[in-house]
Amino acid sequence: MSKVFINANEKKETINRNIYGHFSEHLGRCIYNGIYVGEDSNIPNVNGMRTDVVEALKNIKIPVLRWPGGCFADEYHWKDGIGPKEKRKKMINTHWGGVVEDNSFGTHEFMELCKQLECEPYINGNVGSGTVQEMSEWVEYLTFDGVSPMAQMRAKNGKPDPWKVKYWGVGNENWGCGGNMHPEYYADVYRNFATYVRSYGENKVYKIACGANDWDFDWTEKLMEIAGKYMDALTLHFYTVHEWHNKGSATDFDEAVYYRTIHKSLSMDEIISSHLQIMHRFDPEHRVGLIVDEWGTWFDVEPGTNPGFLYQQNTMRDAMVAAMTLHIFNKYAGRVVMANLAQTVNVLQAVILTEGDKMVKTPTYHVFDMFKHHQDARLLHCYTDTNVIGTEEHQVPHLSACASIDGEDIVTVTLVNPSTDRHLPVDISLEGMNSKTIDANILTGAYREYNSFDSAPLKVTNFTDIKNEGRNLKLTLPACSVVALRLHK
Repeated sequence: MSKVFINANEKKETINRNIYGHFSEHLGRCIYNGIYVGEDSNIPNVNGMRTDVVEALKNIKIPVLRWPGGCFADEYHWKDGIGPKEKRKKMINTHWGGVVEDNSFGTHEFMELCKQLECEPYINGNVGSGTVQEMSEWVEYLTFDGVSPMAQMRAKNGKPDPWKVKYWGVGNENWGCGGNMHPEYYADVYRNFATYVRSYGENKVYKIACGANDWDFDWTEKLMEIAGKYMDALTLHFYTVHEWHNKGSATDFDEAVYYRTIHKSLSMDEIISSHLQIMHRFDPEHRVGLIVDEWGTWFDVEPGTNPGFLYQQNTMRDAMVAAMTLHIFNKYAGRVVMANLAQTVNVLQAVILTEGDKMVKTPTYHVFDMFKHHQDARLLHCYTDTNVIGTEEHQVPHLSACASIDGEDIVTVTLVNPSTDRHLPVDISLEGMNSKTIDANILTGAYREYNSFDSAPLKVTNFTDIKNEGRNLKLTLPACSVVALRLHK
């Protein structure tokens, strides 16, 4: 028996909807054949965007989408991706697979995608191989309302009125693929570039600096010391990877490897906490937000696919990682202002997989669907009393839980039982409310189970194994399951 105590009177920070954000890079089949098929495709589309993919992403209320990378961002020159498509420059995507990038998906196409998704754009500018002028002119091209060379160029390309673009990343992984820089050097480069990332008119730019890779606390220390007052947020990247040279199969793994993966993913809590402690020293007013704009599982590519495309299947193991990681982000809602799962379609821990005209929703997609009511809700005090499970070397909590309350006083409770084989009785005590009615859903399956184009058994279904006593709920979570409760007062 595990116990959960929820106090509806103790409302904490608002969970920023952008914590449930996503990431789309020019990598493999994420953009091309994943999100974008072109206007002439036989696959149903609107202005080139796959209708089925757009509808699926709208269903999970995707709040923000990061583009064009990733490592690709620091070799991307935006002017190659505007104007008549037949005249756009072609290039080799040297980071991902060595394939030809024809730039048919560029600035206008991305903004059209965000319009269809009804989400915020988050654009990552090129610091690694770009110039201050190039980035400055991109911001002007997108957002300037008036007479200027870039505004005139935008109008010539069919968009007289400016767009609104709030989130702007100044470089990506500049400690690695974005230039192999030292933190002191990048901090000065950031200050230089950010000076010319201007807010025009009513468009107020939220400037995002490239932060650390997982445990690199020295990077955060130097960035905050040298450039902290010039940024609105600092990023953090953390992937659940066993070993970079031997990542393991996405579908063929045993119970020991399963628990090792879950255990590794929970390091996110300590990593966030440690970076925030450094940020607090330089920013005691907590003005600078933390953005985890790349996170998720990373396994070996599926056999027979291009190693540079990073295409991997998605099992219930991935769903467990997603759910428990989102709980961690919610926990730090006062400081984590955005997170972006890597990546949206056909790459790494994707929420959607496509093949020709076929599309399938992964277990991770269903987690985001079940958790969407946490967006913009107030975090509630939620205490969990549970045991640990797993192997002797890699133990994890038997229960992960989170609660929030929205503007209509509906409480959302999400629960995760990561055990491979043990059901879990749960007793939930409610303070400050009586639960009159309950809407409940569940995602469950064998820990190696996944959805394919031929068979998709994993989906969200109604959950009925609940005893409602007003201020006390009793339920049993099946092994390897995620449950979402909507409690109406």
